[in-house]
Amino acid sequence: MTTLTIEVAGATLQLLPERALWHEAERTLFVADLHWGKAAAFRAAHVPVPMGTTSSDLARLSSAIEATGAQHLVVLGDLMHARTGRHDETFRTIAAWREQHAALRITLVRGNHDQHAGDPPAALDIVCTDAPFVCGPFAGVHEPCEAPSGYVLCGHVHPSVTVRGRGRQTLRLPAFVFGPRRGILPAFSSFTGGGMYERQTGDRLYAIAGDEVVALD
Repeated sequence: MTTLTIEVAGATLQLLPERALWHEAERTLFVADLHWGKAAAFRAAHVPVPMGTTSSDLARLSSAIEATGAQHLVVLGDLMHARTGRHDETFRTIAAWREQHAALRITLVRGNHDQHAGDPPAALDIVCTDAPFVCGPFAGVHEPCEAPSGYVLCGHVHPSVTVRGRGRQTLRLPAFVFGPRRGILPAFSSFTGGGMYERQTGDRLYAIAGDEVVALD
């Protein structure tokens, strides 16, 4: 895996191809939009979707935690997808993953889906808080907004970019976005598409292409 290092708000950050943001000075890993239980919610609505999306995402999250040695995981909203996704099997999978990372502090900055889905079970030992969550020079929120102080880190809009090749080939890739006053993380969930992000003046885009992060003009 190839990371990309950038300077934001006087801090050094690493963009990870696992769709995570690493702030080494705070030993903190940021992610957004995990949407645990989304596939289960679809199946509850009789929509046939693949099994194993939660396990796959948790394996990728473990990879990022182990690669960085993170001591703190901050989820910038939408940890849970919906009440109908609060499936026993889903929570058993998550609980087993949590046991493997028992020493890791986890903070959830509640997002719009969390407001409806509810906080995760207390047994998962996840601290839940409303925005903003202050970490160094950063203000962690879910939806892009102006913060009273600090550089905003957020999610919610699932940024992606479309790259074009020969023969009219196109490929949509998840992306990080950093503007003058806020940075947006890609949706961590592999079962969540992009498309709500609208580029603004001054935005710098970094696409995740396989196992590397690439700066785009």
